[in-house]
Amino acid sequence: MLLAKIALGLGGTALLAGAYTFHEGIVRVDADDSHDASHVHVWVPAALVPMAIRVIPSRHFDHAMANAGPWLPTLRALTKELKRFPETELVEVRDGRDQVHVRTHQGKLLIDVTEPGQTVHVSCPLAMMEDVAGALESKVPGV
Repeated sequence: MLLAKIALGLGGTALLAGAYTFHEGIVRVDADDSHDASHVHVWVPAALVPMAIRVIPSRHFDHAMANAGPWLPTLRALTKELKRFPETELVEVRDGRDQVHVRTHQGKLLIDVTEPGQTVHVSCPLAMMEDVAGALESKVPGV
């Protein structure tokens, strides 16, 4: 009976930890290149990205923040406003067989790039982008 209670407790904890980890969704990057037969598929729980940024020492962000720092408030405002428009076509460019498509769908920013032999698909939750901007702002003095 004691083992059953311990197993139930551990199972419940694992379930809650999994639900928290995936509550914001998943950042997904899929890149396929048929020219050199390379395929990159990365799926990361969106909740982990801001946490990782908060843990990484600030000195690792110095170079990037020199350029990106002034734009972080803009990124936060943009993601906050994009959440108000859950189904929005932002950019669609077609040039022959090349195509770029940027849109929001169900709280995610979707970027699809297609050209002969190469495709890239990126899906990023807007809530995570706002959290990342906030985490990065906390690393930059004066922003």
